[in-house]
Amino acid sequence: MPTEKDYKVIEKAMLYDLRLIFSNGEKDTYTREEIVELLDKIALSKDS
Repeated sequence: MPTEKDYKVIEKAMLYDLRLIFSNGEKDTYTREEIVELLDKIALSKDS
């Protein structure tokens, strides 16, 4: 069973994934729809 520490590590990993996506992206600004699409892609890739 995951502990609170495990959840914090997972949360930081997810935030780092987002940071990498945005820092390596070609754009400086993103629309709300684009951000939601990126979050969906991350969530779906984690389920696979």
